[in-house]
Amino acid sequence: MSTPPLAGAGMPPGAFSGTQAQAAREVNTASLCRIGQETVQDIVFRTMEIFQLLRNMQLPNGVTYHTGTYQDRLGKLQEHLRQLSILFRKLRLVYDKCNENCAGLDPVPIEQLIPYVEEDGSKHDDRGATSQLRFATEERKEIMEVNKVTKLKLTCLK
Repeated sequence: MSTPPLAGAGMPPGAFSGTQAQAAREVNTASLCRIGQETVQDIVFRTMEIFQLLRNMQLPNGVTYHTGTYQDRLGKLQEHLRQLSILFRKLRLVYDKCNENCAGLDPVPIEQLIPYVEEDGSKHDDRGATSQLRFATEERKEIMEVNKVTKLKLTCLK
C-alpha cells in the first residue's frame, strides 16, 4: 500500500489539506484485491521455492556434508521462510482493509446472482433448441430407415 507524499521533497508544507490527504490514503477495493492476488501468487512462488530447496537437500546419512554448503542452504531456507511470513502478514492487512471497505455494503443473496431458466428470454431460447432437437431426431430416424431399406435391397440382390 502506498502513502501520500509528505511535505518536503519539493512540496511546500500544507500542500495537502485534510480531506485530500485522506482521499490519497484510501485505496480502491479493486486495487486491494489485485494486490491481494499478487501477494497470493508470491506466496505460492515462495512456497514452491522452499519445497525445491528441501527436495534438493541431502539427508546426512553418514555422508560427509560440507558445513559451508549446509549453512548456505539453511540461510536460503530461513530467508524464504522470513519472506513468506512477511507476505502472509501483508495478505492479512489487505484482507482486513477489504473487509473494512466492504463493511457497509449489503450482501447480495446468492440466489439473485444465478440466472433462472424461468425468465422470459430463456424460455424462448429453450423452445427453439427443443424444436431443433426434435427436428434433428426425426431426420436421424428417416436416415436410419433409408439405410435399412438400402441394406435390404443390397442383401436381396446378392
